[in-house]
Amino acid sequence: MDWIALQLSLRLGALTVLVLLPLGILLGRLIAYGRFRGKGFAEAALTLPLVLPPTVIGYYLLVTFGGASPLGQAYQALFGHGLVFTFEGLLVASVIINLPFAVQPMQRAFEAIPSAIREAAAVSGMSPFQVLLKIDLPLAWPGIVTGLVLTFAHTLGEFGVVLMVGGSIPGETKTVAIAIYDRVQAFDNQAAGLMSALLLALSLVALGITYALSNRLDRSR
Repeated sequence: MDWIALQLSLRLGALTVLVLLPLGILLGRLIAYGRFRGKGFAEAALTLPLVLPPTVIGYYLLVTFGGASPLGQAYQALFGHGLVFTFEGLLVASVIINLPFAVQPMQRAFEAIPSAIREAAAVSGMSPFQVLLKIDLPLAWPGIVTGLVLTFAHTLGEFGVVLMVGGSIPGETKTVAIAIYDRVQAFDNQAAGLMSALLLALSLVALGITYALSNRLDRSR
């Protein structure tokens, strides 16, 4: 078992969840309630990571983060090192590829809230922020937790984007998924099998939590 790679994966998953918690709520609520031109295109753009091959997304992120790009040059000027093949670059890439896993469950949860409840809250004098805190979040929490659980589980198992953007630097960008690949290449089937079994167990737990929360959300409609 590569404990350093596992620790890095858990850290990456936790930070990705922390970033996507407010971002997912903001985007999910905006798409659920918003009426604006280009809404369909925005939803399609958020869904792209689900249908594009990870290597394609990884390639575009590699070009975007690279030293020849404006973003890469700006990051280099500010922090003194590049964004590619660093944990920071890996985190940004992880947030991007996990957007649909976080946003879509939250969006569906907000859409399930009856509009009459929100309208009654607004008529009673509650501000939009109070509606968010006292109406939306308490009623949509199963979808929010589902999005976060899916995000964490997907981060642990992501391979293509991690390899393209982060490479395989021990202690920096080498996640447990990359470690499994390296162990297979080295014909260390025992270590690869152990790490694969751990990811399988974590994925089963995550999916079990997701389905349980989805059923709870369905019963609340």
